[in-house]
Amino acid sequence: MTRYFKVQIVFFFRLIIGIIFIYASIDKISHPAEFAIAIGNYHAVPFGLENMIAMVLPWLELLVGVCLIAGIMVDGAAIMCIVMNIVFIFAISQALARGISIGCGCFTVSAETGENIGLQTILRDIGYLIMSFVILYRNEKRLEFFPKPV
Repeated sequence: MTRYFKVQIVFFFRLIIGIIFIYASIDKISHPAEFAIAIGNYHAVPFGLENMIAMVLPWLELLVGVCLIAGIMVDGAAIMCIVMNIVFIFAISQALARGISIGCGCFTVSAETGENIGLQTILRDIGYLIMSFVILYRNEKRLEFFPKPV
């Protein structure tokens, strides 16, 4: 692959992941109480902690998405994407393994319109995880502000 093509793939992945994280944060920011309920349905965090997660996670998703699209501190944003996707994969996997059938809470927190968790949700998050690793381990740091020194 040519150097130009590799730069374009990384930039495309940054846009895709950034847009996805921004889109995922919007409904959660608008409805924190419903998002806290969605988090609690996973039965993976101690009681009461879901409220704090519901207040912090959507803003973190928004910040990471904006940073990826704008090219600001891309390494840190990519690391946060990797960490969040690993947590999402773990949460969904443990719920599926325990036979819990719940709404994902990924893009919409409404129980009526949200998608249920399943293997497709895990595979989607694995795809996002792979794209995040490509972003993190890129060679070229074009179209970025504050890149880490090489």
